[in-house]
Amino acid sequence: MKIQFNTDNNIEGHQRVEAYFASELETALARFEDKITRVEVHVGDENSAKPGVNDKRCLIEVRPAKLQPVVVTEYADTVEKAFRGALDKIKKTLATTFEKQKAF
Repeated sequence: MKIQFNTDNNIEGHQRVEAYFASELETALARFEDKITRVEVHVGDENSAKPGVNDKRCLIEVRPAKLQPVVVTEYADTVEKAFRGALDKIKKTLATTFEKQKAF
């Protein structure tokens, strides 16, 4: 499972933050590891330098083997909260997707 981390110009993409998010993803998606080829994380600030409520966005795109990509987005007031929300959503979505696949 390859993990790619992307940020816009308004979010600092330090290697330490990237390593932390990658570690969290690997742990959270470990049970799906053999079914996933790639994970892309896109983090951005919707309002640029202006303050705002829920203006941090985290989009997680997972590419399961032999299936269409699965994408979730979460908005929050911090990057960490947006990431946590998106991570919870993607876990639920992947569980549902793979359960449906088993049914066929």
